Amino acid sequence: MKFGVVEQPELIDFTLPPDHPDTKGVIEHAFAKAENKELQVFVGCAKWNKAELKGFYPKGTKDELGYYASQFNSIELNATFYRLFPKEQFQKWYDKVPEGFKFFPKITNMISHRKRLIDSQDFIPEYVEHATILKEKLGTVFLQMHNNFQPKDFDRVDNFVNHWPEDLSIALEFRHTDWFNNPDVAERLYLLLEEHNMANVLVDTAGRRDIMHMRLTNGEAFIRYVGANHPSDYARLDAWVERLKYWVSLGLRKIHFFIHQNVEVESTLLSAYFIDKLNPALNINLHIPHSASGGVNTLF
Repeated sequence: MKFGVVEQPELIDFTLPPDHPDTKGVIEHAFAKAENKELQVFVGCAKWNKAELKGFYPKGTKDELGYYASQFNSIELNATFYRLFPKEQFQKWYDKVPEGFKFFPKITNMISHRKRLIDSQDFIPEYVEHATILKEKLGTVFLQMHNNFQPKDFDRVDNFVNHWPEDLSIALEFRHTDWFNNPDVAERLYLLLEEHNMANVLVDTAGRRDIMHMRLTNGEAFIRYVGANHPSDYARLDAWVERLKYWVSLGLRKIHFFIHQNVEVESTLLSAYFIDKLNPALNINLHIPHSASGGVNTLF
């Protein structure tokens, strides 16, 4: 992922901002309403392509997704952003992964970037029809809007939200600074997502600290973390472990954390480090992925 790339990450203040004042209440309210209070934690990468995850797959691996799914319990499925795959492909993905594995697919760019949410009600049904072939292996779908999609088009967001199926979990990601730094716009957006029980994506990337809003809108923390291929990546993940531990103490029960890198080859190593730290902090036992060389390695 190239979003928020900087040439000198050592100059960036990566301190996580304090929580938005309403985040605590949202978590506690969601916990009180939840029927299933079991902690659900999914950690994964953005891709399983062997060409980009060099060194992760054992020599001779043919089924890349099958092996990836033996090491991780989820994948942020970015491939679905570029085109709407046929139903048969979704079924093949479903068949290749074990029970308990989940896909978190990105909505096609036809809806988000090409049409920019115009007449989204005409495109949502087909996308949903394909994505739901993943059945119980379908995690939260997410919508990512273009950097230049601004609040002046809020009516399109409102239309999209009101046409999205209520029984299908979704998270929304906005990248223009005015969605978060214009207080009136931000509050309107947060309340809309709260009303429809939709997650507000948190993006942690070096060059865009302005969109680190730390405002949850339901009982799900959907986090997209972008490392800088720099030693600071580890301290940043340590900080997320502490913040998630605090949120869990408040009642957060859904954590979906996806790790990217400017150079994706290193994302599996960062993921292994993060899971190794997260397990004892949350008293969970996620499998720690191993590179082909074995062990939990660090990059620096």
